Amino acid sequence: MRILHTSDWHLGRSFHRVSMLDAQAAFIEHLVSTARERQVDAVVVAGDIYDRAVPPLAAVELFDSALHRLADLGVPTVMISGNHDSARRLGVGAGLIGRAGIHLRTSAASCGTPVVLADEHGDVAFYGLPYLEPALVKDEFAVERAGHEAVLGAAMDRVRADLADRPAGTRSVVLAHAFVTGGEASDSERDITVGGVDSVPAGLFDGVDYVALGHLHGSQTLSERVRYSGSPLAYSFSEEHHRKSMWLLDLDADGDVAAERLDCPVPRRLARISGTLEELLADPGLETHIESWVEATLTDAVRPAEPMAALCARFPHTLSLVFAPERAPGDETGSYARRLDGRSDQEIAEDFVAHVRGTDPDAAERAVLRDAIDTVRTDDTLREVAR
Repeated sequence: MRILHTSDWHLGRSFHRVSMLDAQAAFIEHLVSTARERQVDAVVVAGDIYDRAVPPLAAVELFDSALHRLADLGVPTVMISGNHDSARRLGVGAGLIGRAGIHLRTSAASCGTPVVLADEHGDVAFYGLPYLEPALVKDEFAVERAGHEAVLGAAMDRVRADLADRPAGTRSVVLAHAFVTGGEASDSERDITVGGVDSVPAGLFDGVDYVALGHLHGSQTLSERVRYSGSPLAYSFSEEHHRKSMWLLDLDADGDVAAERLDCPVPRRLARISGTLEELLADPGLETHIESWVEATLTDAVRPAEPMAALCARFPHTLSLVFAPERAPGDETGSYARRLDGRSDQEIAEDFVAHVRGTDPDAAERAVLRDAIDTVRTDDTLREVAR
């Protein structure tokens, strides 16, 4: 069976206030053309179809167009909701849409109920594990601790139990939206940390033939059977060196996987450049970035006058300006933002306690901080779902 694996479309998202709708439409065209030309038997989309729970109308129309075009091709499609999607909204009409061969899996309760497709070698069971927010699904899975590993582990137990009851030789594919240990994150994924932990071990998915992952925006191979497709488009300058692609997979009679990486259309290259304003305006080596989307970091000791206007005169697609003056070794006057860069909410909160009190928080206090951060994040998720 030939399978096309993609994820993280984020329909409706912009890039530093630049609309990505045309680029997203070009990707959908590429996806449909690839499915037709490479004679794909199934398309799997591992979550984050939309960028937010209530997407703009233009994004909904593009999604509707994609569904119709895939259905017209007669290519079965399995999709799950991600942490950016509203599972309830995305799943509306799933039963009816499924009759057209588009299978939406957005409910935790459906994790153990596969979409079963067949080829000349027998059945392939596709299990959809949507993003499982631990606080919202812990009762469904009857787990004591509401963490990612606990709820995903319980969901996979249902998958393996169902698979065990199927005819011998049934092959299996799991779609999941999660941060799996070993994956490399970028700046554009929404934080899903719970209890200080954001990732789950790849071993949770043992026992199935292929795991189509979504959430991380870089295409990654955690093992020959566990892969991220990554997002089809770049959504932050941290993705400057990403090769945006999809996985074309051939699942043979024994469940072995052969994978080919297919490039996605690139609307415009990304470039991060750094130096004084004078250097950036004069360096002939930067000529290659004239047509790129540019993030410029200025290292001038004193902020220049109207730097964005000057940069745009040479790099008309400059979208982001960062001011990071060079300082002498040992100079501790760097910006607050730079000092916090790369630190988690938990670390920042603990550092604040240590700063104002003079001693680090103890284990009990760290637990209180962690619970408070988790509560705020969960409340934000609930408000988003309720919108």
